Amino acid sequence: MVTTTIAFLFPGQGSQAVGMGKGFYETSPGAKAVFEEANAALGFDLVRLAFEGPEAELALTANTQPAVLTASVAAAAACAERGLRPALTAGHSLGEYTALVVAGALRFADAVRIVRKRGEFMQDAVPVGTGAMAAIMGFELAAVEQVCADAAQGEVVEIANVNSALQIVIAGHRAAVERAVALATERGGKMSVMLPVSAPFHCSLMTPAGAKLARELDALPVVDPALPVVRNVDAGVTRKAEDVRPFLLRQVASPVRWTDCVRRLAEEGATAFVEVGPGRVLTGLLRRIVNGARGQSIEDPTSLDKVLSAVGGPG
Repeated sequence: MVTTTIAFLFPGQGSQAVGMGKGFYETSPGAKAVFEEANAALGFDLVRLAFEGPEAELALTANTQPAVLTASVAAAAACAERGLRPALTAGHSLGEYTALVVAGALRFADAVRIVRKRGEFMQDAVPVGTGAMAAIMGFELAAVEQVCADAAQGEVVEIANVNSALQIVIAGHRAAVERAVALATERGGKMSVMLPVSAPFHCSLMTPAGAKLARELDALPVVDPALPVVRNVDAGVTRKAEDVRPFLLRQVASPVRWTDCVRRLAEEGATAFVEVGPGRVLTGLLRRIVNGARGQSIEDPTSLDKVLSAVGGPG
């Protein structure tokens, strides 16, 4: 009998949607407890915001980060109730905190408080309108790095996410990012688009956010994870408590090396990849990273039923 080694993938900012997690809240005691714990830890009604919006308020970075974390941890709790648990895990940007919670390295209440602050710090690092991000399609990493170098003109424009071999996100000063998009188009890039985000994440402009986050991380209780967690910064594997804080700190102003993370999960033995939480962004990227990879997503009770059938898990 072929055994399935499941890796859970957790989404980051951009996957949020009004109503996310509501199906699990209404059907899973574990998921409902997670949402209620978030309300208690944050001191405001995150449940109402996640389920009812308004969308513009949910899209604020300081709200999005705890909301996506909560919806994802709640979905994982619903999976656990049905006997579906990962052997290893990773998360995209914010999703790395979810992975560490599910792996047992961080307590959920601590994580939801710190990502709320992380969102505030990241938003405050750069005045609104000063920074931007864009997705560059159809160019390999070296070509995008050259575009950034040529477009900088004394400003910051850097690699922010390596999502697949031909989908790379850049971040920096708005004018420099716009120059890079124009250059990529001139040089034959398939499609380059500005992203609707409120700050230039994962570039050196986030360094002030990292300095503030360091103080919060220093006070964060951490234990050894029960599962391996593949890190964004270097696609290394966190197995000990001592690796949690330094890599979460570096992550703020460093690129998310998602392509390398997924390949590392495969090298570590993952044979099935399940995106747990709102959206299906990571499932879509998976096919471009690992040939023949089995990718599925769980964002509501119906999709959980489908995944349990597909991976042969208990009902």
